[in-house]
Amino acid sequence: MEKIEHITVFTNGINMHIASIGTGPEILFLHGFPELWYSWRHQLLSLSSLGYRCIAPDLRGYGDTDAPQSVNQYTVLHIVGDLVGLLDSLGIQQVFLVGHDWGAFIAWYFCIFRPDRIKALVNTSVAFMPRNPQVKPLDGLRSMFGDDYYICQFQKPGKAEEDFAQVNTAKLIKLLFTSRDPRPPHFLKEVGLKALQDPPSQQSWLTEEDVNFYASKFNQKGFRGGLNYYRNINMNWELAAAWTGVQIKVPVKFIIGDLDLTYHFPGIKEYIHNGGFKKDVPLLHDVVVMEGVAHFLNQEKPEEVSKHIYDFIKKF
Repeated sequence: MEKIEHITVFTNGINMHIASIGTGPEILFLHGFPELWYSWRHQLLSLSSLGYRCIAPDLRGYGDTDAPQSVNQYTVLHIVGDLVGLLDSLGIQQVFLVGHDWGAFIAWYFCIFRPDRIKALVNTSVAFMPRNPQVKPLDGLRSMFGDDYYICQFQKPGKAEEDFAQVNTAKLIKLLFTSRDPRPPHFLKEVGLKALQDPPSQQSWLTEEDVNFYASKFNQKGFRGGLNYYRNINMNWELAAAWTGVQIKVPVKFIIGDLDLTYHFPGIKEYIHNGGFKKDVPLLHDVVVMEGVAHFLNQEKPEEVSKHIYDFIKKF
């Protein structure tokens, strides 16, 4: 880990922290919630040893990157703008892109807005879903899961932050990372996160050192920046109206765990396996469903995920 270099780059009006290692063709890794560049620590080391320059930023609002206060500073246009500016500042024309969770969501938009900057994409956990011009996504989630669904609970600025502050950060990180329950998360308004049970026994892939690293950064920065991504779901839908119907036109490999809650979202399995996904992502080369693996697959099964990434991008 000491071989990983850390620098700060000014991009799109913010200071962005990036971790990088290696030389060769560049791979840009995008983390999710509640994660950091550190979520890609294994992939940075393994893929850099295979001849790639691996770059993992703390996204806007996370870790050692700036976190603007305003909720409306966290739209997909801001985040993709940060990343384009990052590549420009490093003198990189094109990258291999790898995303997870919110990072996967951002990666799909990156490929829609600026496919010229992407050689190929390996995306994990969050499948591409085309924009439905008839239904705002937050309204669809509320009608499907109710107001206690976690994304709905995250909407009011300050409320979720208050709930998160009531729980020990290390305990919260352990609980979220090691959950293997594929059911949609719900939190009762009156109780919030305080009702969460103790995390399961420590997993071999998530050490105390790992947990403490995440906890220290979120104790410093808080969760507001990450939560603001959820608060822009409807705004992203509005801003992306001009791209309705646009397909993903870069080569793609998609990886998901069979215990991932995103794999059990209503209609997703059918979409992934029955032709809908391939229609919207015509250069979809491969779909990998990892057995017995939950949401944080890049940390739970790092060697396998790194191999999947390498086996795909080496073709290009």
